[in-house]
Amino acid sequence: MAELKRSLYALFSQYGRILDVVALKTEKLRGQAWVVFSEVTAASSAVRQMQNFPFYDKPMRIQYAKSKSDCVAKVDGTYVPREKKKRQEEKAERKRKAEDTPHAAPNGASAQNNGTPMLFQQFPGFREVRMIEAKPGIAFVEYSDETHASIAMQNLQGFKITPLHPMTISYAKK
Repeated sequence: MAELKRSLYALFSQYGRILDVVALKTEKLRGQAWVVFSEVTAASSAVRQMQNFPFYDKPMRIQYAKSKSDCVAKVDGTYVPREKKKRQEEKAERKRKAEDTPHAAPNGASAQNNGTPMLFQQFPGFREVRMIEAKPGIAFVEYSDETHASIAMQNLQGFKITPLHPMTISYAKK
């Protein structure tokens, strides 16, 4: 396990400062690992560049994490111990089941869990992402001004959310 972590660290450190590498041997998590970067831009670059890169004779399938890493939460002051977190997740799951229609992204994954909103947070002036429940795969992203919005748009235009789903970004009609 230590060798795997060292290999992942060596491979991904070229994209930015790594805070943590998590790899577990449990049956459910075997073959999965998490590389936690200090900056979202570094993670974005790693996702783009390393997708399908051969690692231990298999192509890597890389996605953004579905939730914030414990080490990032500790740094930003939002860390909740596991037991509390588990109860919060169970409560959220019950609430999701009670809703009539879940948010769905084009690839079938939850729109709020595919990491896309995090992509926009890496750019200055970010305010919020509003997912459109009635139109899966559509969202409005708000920035403090047009200059900041333009920078984010230029950098993320065509960004592949999945290998077959590039983003198309345009300004909202006023």
